[in-house]
Amino acid sequence: MRRLASALALMSAVALVSSCSGSGGSASDGSSPSVTPAPAVHESTQTKVVASGLADPFEITYGPDGKLWVTEKSGLKLVRVDPKTGMKSTALDLSGKAFHTKDGQDGVLGFTLHPDFGKGKGSDYVYLAYNYKIGDKEALKIVRYTAKNGKLSDERDILTGLPGNDQHQGARLRFGPDGKLYYTIGDQGHNYLADYCKPNEAQSLPTSAQVSRKDWSLYQGKVLRINLDGSVPSDNPKLNGVRSHIYAYGMRNPDGMDFSGNELYTAENGPISDDEFNHIEKGANYGWPDVAGYKDNKAYVYSNWSQAKGGCEKIPFNPDPNSPPPQVPTSQETDFKKDMTAPLSTYGTTVDTGHNFGVTKVCPDPSSAYMCWPTMAPGSLKVFGDDVLITSLKNGTVYKLSKDGKSYEQLYRSVNRYRDVTLSPDHKTLYITTDSIGAHLVHGEDGTPTAHLADPGAILAVPYNR
Repeated sequence: MRRLASALALMSAVALVSSCSGSGGSASDGSSPSVTPAPAVHESTQTKVVASGLADPFEITYGPDGKLWVTEKSGLKLVRVDPKTGMKSTALDLSGKAFHTKDGQDGVLGFTLHPDFGKGKGSDYVYLAYNYKIGDKEALKIVRYTAKNGKLSDERDILTGLPGNDQHQGARLRFGPDGKLYYTIGDQGHNYLADYCKPNEAQSLPTSAQVSRKDWSLYQGKVLRINLDGSVPSDNPKLNGVRSHIYAYGMRNPDGMDFSGNELYTAENGPISDDEFNHIEKGANYGWPDVAGYKDNKAYVYSNWSQAKGGCEKIPFNPDPNSPPPQVPTSQETDFKKDMTAPLSTYGTTVDTGHNFGVTKVCPDPSSAYMCWPTMAPGSLKVFGDDVLITSLKNGTVYKLSKDGKSYEQLYRSVNRYRDVTLSPDHKTLYITTDSIGAHLVHGEDGTPTAHLADPGAILAVPYNR
């Protein structure tokens, strides 16, 4: 966030953007206004703080043992929380082994339980993703643990040496109905902020030689499909004639992923507009970084900073698509000629060319003007029956979407950064995790950006009777 503030200090303009005004409704064509804040959840006496003092809780799951299982991104732990008492117990402490950058998006991240967990079949396994160091280089690994008496032990590597960075990790891990592991991996923030001079590899695909030597460096901006032993499934798609772990590609930061039956969906953070709700198809290309949202030439322009004439480092980064420096090569979305799959929805975060991304009456400080960009910053996506729930970090809101992406509604809101959700087995209580306080902002009660979170690093419980 500090790097974002530094970049935004270069921008100065006045306009009220749609993420700070407008109304909800249809968002299937990207033309409707952005969703607006719902009534604050703290206006309801039915809201309960189950637990607090968590260090950036990232993933939450209601386990078959009746406990809430939660990873702490910056706390480098996986903890179990009693939903009735809030009592916490540490199942796994990766301090000294996992790596987190202060205010970064790395650390102990997504996890999933084996489908037969708790069924007495000898499969009480937890699969987990975390960042670590190889020398002075950051990487990410997916591992398996065995659970016993509320503790995790016997770490087994599944896939190691994956790209790792303090930006754009994605890092959602799921079991598919086919028994394979699915993992979202972001573009690592390349071509953006502190890493703006690094080429974005979301469109790059590995060679057979790279796969043979386990060089996963081009797995950035992808959805992976993995055998439980870490090998490449024999029925994964061949892309450019090469079969790898890559199941789909062309993504920026897919912070949310879940299955509904056999159908796979993701929620993806847009760059400055165009958050995406995607239906993931085998071998499909989703266009990033050449396309953000729909291929419509609205607002987004791909500026390839790594190819700047005279050297990228000599040019200050500016995320505003309206004013790319002349040294930086640019392309319109319709210049992208590869086949691509469009999102089901951009939740109304698509705006017209010329949209002003500068300071506004609601966001008058250049260092926090990004809070009034037309994005909601999806934090996660979970599917419960017919409900697709997406959390918003900037808006502190849980949204319910239709599976075709044509409609959405706001369920709960508070002055918090909502990271993830899980549902009780009786479907009566929704549990929401919140980011910890720090450099991260959210819209306050009056819409202005604030770092004063109501419940930092907490688990909230709200009634769910939709």
